[in-house]
Amino acid sequence: MADTADLDELRKLYLFFPLEGVTTNPTILAHAGNRLSVAIEGIQNLVGSGMVHVQMVSSESDDMVREAKKYRSYFDFGDNFYAKIPVTANGFRAMRILKDAGINVTATAIFTQQQALVAMKAGADFVAPYVSRLDNISSHGIEVVENIVDNILEYNLNGRVLAASFKTVDQIYRTSMAGAHSATISPELLYQLISHPMTDIGVKQFELDAEGLYDIDF
Repeated sequence: MADTADLDELRKLYLFFPLEGVTTNPTILAHAGNRLSVAIEGIQNLVGSGMVHVQMVSSESDDMVREAKKYRSYFDFGDNFYAKIPVTANGFRAMRILKDAGINVTATAIFTQQQALVAMKAGADFVAPYVSRLDNISSHGIEVVENIVDNILEYNLNGRVLAASFKTVDQIYRTSMAGAHSATISPELLYQLISHPMTDIGVKQFELDAEGLYDIDF
């Protein structure tokens, strides 16, 4: 998924990148300079039936629930809406209530395997460990992802890992190899993810070798 609210960047990405959806939060909105109403409406027009993950900013459980229900109705979302809920005591309570109401949940701000396990037991559809932020505090983001994936398999849980917070393509690679089901990635890293200088060299050589040989107009 694309971790951005920059509508211009998303339009470019959706021309060619097989994205499953978009994730947002207040920090991303601030960077893009878009209000929530503008950003989400624009994202919906781009993703179609793809997933849209929207961060709740309320701190109390009942307010989180009201906020999620409001966004779902305001933007006329279907099953592709995911309410992003932080793994706090109030957040865990809100997750249960939202799941009972038939609303998808993504548990966010996860830094430990235990937080993810509790969130999935509370009904979270996705759990989002912050890989790079863990690495920044001399912890091990990839190892946390591995532990969460192991829990899902060992306990036959329904949740899936949506890894977040990346600074390098190598982190994304190692997260993928650790068994993460999905990742939300900035546009800059999405472009780097699919690029390689040897690919550019190979394509250029094809163009040179094709001169005078490809004689069918199209």
